[in-house]
Amino acid sequence: MAGVLDSVNQRTQLVGQNRLELLLFRLDDKQLYGINVFKVKEVLQCPRLTHMPKSSPVVRGVANIRGSTLSILDLSLATGKPALEDLSNSFVIIAEYNTQVLGFLVRSVERIVNMNWADILPPPSGVGRDHYLTAVTHIDNQMVEIIDVEKVLAEAAPMSEVVSIEVLGTAAGTRAASCKVLVVDDSSVARKQVVRCLQNLGIEVVARNDGRQALTYLRELVAEGKKPSEEFIMMISDIEMPEMDGYTLTTEVRQNPAMQDMHVLLHTSLSGVFNQTMVRRVGADDFLAKFQPDDLAKRVVERIRSTDGN
Repeated sequence: MAGVLDSVNQRTQLVGQNRLELLLFRLDDKQLYGINVFKVKEVLQCPRLTHMPKSSPVVRGVANIRGSTLSILDLSLATGKPALEDLSNSFVIIAEYNTQVLGFLVRSVERIVNMNWADILPPPSGVGRDHYLTAVTHIDNQMVEIIDVEKVLAEAAPMSEVVSIEVLGTAAGTRAASCKVLVVDDSSVARKQVVRCLQNLGIEVVARNDGRQALTYLRELVAEGKKPSEEFIMMISDIEMPEMDGYTLTTEVRQNPAMQDMHVLLHTSLSGVFNQTMVRRVGADDFLAKFQPDDLAKRVVERIRSTDGN
């Protein structure tokens, strides 16, 4: 395992080319899973864990790693499967989600594969509503499942989705009730969080599940003689999405004369200076790490005020 992520920093140039690299891992001996390397900070043998009273059942404990105390979530337990055993022979994937660094306990870590987002597909329609998948793909004739980590985190450590009274007050006097926002996110949990936040402001929301769906929808508006920037005050898009990522969606929007002036906010669990550089490179107007309802609401209110000339 030593050195498996030595070149992660060099791999980030794939972002913005509708490409990604997946770190493949297993929770048992059968199913293969994947996580975007761009979110991974380190992979290590499971360290000694200290149990924390009253913590979520999926949190197997905390560990001191490089001077920081991190919660270690059992991904098997978190997705409805039996808890992982024999922790001394298990691994922890240290990752950053929604500005939080935490560890995911897995049985084994295999290899890194280079993929195109076009080959990352939405979950099959027959899996129902209670699954923990955000996407699937195939590698060497084997299905790889990509876990909806935002759903796992929302269940393990629920976050408030309520916009504060103070922020709601800043929306007073704006034309929020007459505004529409296009929301694009493949995670059903993240999508609902954003929608509820905007609805608290009285804003009408149109939602799409990935970049491909959103771009098709925008092109349909154009074909009908409508201008997307006049239909929507802004588009709030995730970055990591099957079939077409948010960077590529933004690039497509900017290259189309009929929609290039649309205001684009990339709202993502990815974070870091590199990501902000990519946001500027593809021409997005703004970037915000998930998910703080007040922060998101403030950006939307600011956008409304700017179009009102206030």
